[in-house]
Amino acid sequence: MPVLKKATLEKSASKGSEETEELPKLPVPPLQQTMDMYLKCMKHLVSEEQYKKSKAIVEKFIMPGGVGEMLQQKLLERQEKTENWIHQYWLDDMYLNNRLPLPVNSSPAVIFARHNFQDANDQLRFTANLISGVLDYKTLLDMHALPVDFARGQLSGQPMCMKQYYGLFSSYRLPGPSKDTLVAQESSIMPEPEHIIVACNNQFFVLDVVINFRRLSEGDLFTQLKKIVRMAENEDERLPPIGLLTSDGRAEWSQAREVLMKDSTNRDSLDMIERCMCLVCLDAPTGLELNEANRALQLLHGGGYDKNGGNRWYDKPMQFVVGRDGVCGTICEHSPFDGIVLVQCTEHLLKYMKNSPKKLVRADSVSELPAPRRLRWKCSPEIQGHLASSAEKLQRIVNNLDFTVYRFKGYGKEFIKKQKMSPDAFIQISLQLAFYRCHRKLVPTYESASIRRFRMGRVDNIRSSTAEALAFVKAMMDGKSTISDSEKMEYLRSAIAAQTNYTILAITGMAIDNHLLALRELAREHCKELPEVFTDEMYLSSNRFILSTSQVPTTMEMFCCYGPVVPNGYGACYNPQPESILFCISSFRDCKETSSDTFAKAVEESLTAMGDLCVQHNTKAQTPVKERKSQQENGHRT
Repeated sequence: MPVLKKATLEKSASKGSEETEELPKLPVPPLQQTMDMYLKCMKHLVSEEQYKKSKAIVEKFIMPGGVGEMLQQKLLERQEKTENWIHQYWLDDMYLNNRLPLPVNSSPAVIFARHNFQDANDQLRFTANLISGVLDYKTLLDMHALPVDFARGQLSGQPMCMKQYYGLFSSYRLPGPSKDTLVAQESSIMPEPEHIIVACNNQFFVLDVVINFRRLSEGDLFTQLKKIVRMAENEDERLPPIGLLTSDGRAEWSQAREVLMKDSTNRDSLDMIERCMCLVCLDAPTGLELNEANRALQLLHGGGYDKNGGNRWYDKPMQFVVGRDGVCGTICEHSPFDGIVLVQCTEHLLKYMKNSPKKLVRADSVSELPAPRRLRWKCSPEIQGHLASSAEKLQRIVNNLDFTVYRFKGYGKEFIKKQKMSPDAFIQISLQLAFYRCHRKLVPTYESASIRRFRMGRVDNIRSSTAEALAFVKAMMDGKSTISDSEKMEYLRSAIAAQTNYTILAITGMAIDNHLLALRELAREHCKELPEVFTDEMYLSSNRFILSTSQVPTTMEMFCCYGPVVPNGYGACYNPQPESILFCISSFRDCKETSSDTFAKAVEESLTAMGDLCVQHNTKAQTPVKERKSQQENGHRT
């Protein structure tokens, strides 16, 4: 690494830590407050008998001088010693301890508008332009020149922690037998990556993007990509689809990686992938109708081992997919950063590509560049066995995912704002009503809330299935019509207020999930056995998020999606637009209780009913009292 670059990096790293230090530390909520809130969140979701039992367990836990007070004290000590008391516990619990395969279960995708490539060269010009955008963004990151994000929505205007951005192109999720490791390349030991990996025909190629201290131009990149495509078409050189191994369960992939590492050729290839900036996957045509749902599936799992499922390396945080048939987007390994950071980066890239001059890239622009290098693999019979098993499991994931993209066109966030309600809270209540329509109950619900107002902040959980939401959905589903529209409106406003209040608790570091997780992990470290509060059925069920939701807003022509987090659950990602709302609904076919199409229909019915309620209420509110009395006397419905 040249001296100048190293000095710049050291300077920018110190600048980054200064930015972080200016933010406040995440507060520790009072123990009594969290335990009271926990009981309140769960009371209406469990049986009376279960609630009484759990309440007694909680009371024992928080007794003066008891285990709860001891753990709270340990947590306050941890807050003093660390930048962020929840960060590592949360990262381990949410991602690194999870043994499920990354596709669908963990890795979200962003789907771009479909592109109409005239020919293979057109696809490669687009890819060269995209890579150039990545390098442009990486330069901003390396110089710490990215403008600071400020909070939007509730309590807007506060500066946000920017640390997650620095994991976009310089981290890697290393599989382990019982726990993964998130490897950061920003340390002084690891040089900055100066290459990307291009996947084509399930083969992997090293594309150096900096040669002789000079960043490659788009013309250079186009030339190199053409060479890669030619090399990938050579049947004599074709190697097994090693990328399939990264789609397996984490323990299985860790075991296969250990076998691969025994050979020096494989070690070199793994090293090049693990140290790269990002992956670019040049996908073969899918052969499917390219509606929004099918394009999303290509990003989420690649269509299986016989399509583009092996043309991936799921451990790398950023993979850009450019399909010959115009299916384009990003799939990300989620552990280093949250959805909004992914979206901000992606929006930057799309704007860069839109604004870059559409000059014709000449194939012969630079001929003296060294050819990109194919990564080689030595595959023992044991590895062949792992590959067959990985392929079969990926196919099961593909067949099991029940996914739909639904756009509600009745109204959008502008209508909701006119009701003087938060669009996010309104949509969350509609999801509760939709779930109740399908299942006649409410369940613990996850909605991610950013805590980036604090140093190294990631997310906490907004528990949307409030008692007030349950009262509203029951009123809306009341078959006897004994509840008036004005009463229903009161229930709705109460549910919106409860959702909004909990959102504010979450974003100010006062929600319950992170606090309870930290107390549980400290109990593992300091108690002989886990306190009963953490083994109680109510606590266990409070962490089974049958409804996993997230608002991922963007003004660009793209959308985000992900899979459910439990076998009998739904994933519901939504993007409120001014005049419409886009939903990506996922569930698993194995579960006979769930159906993504049925849930999407219930969302439509719920939003329609809630919109009608608001309109009817407004109409009544605007009708003079005398006129209303006259209409009622004449038996007219207003």
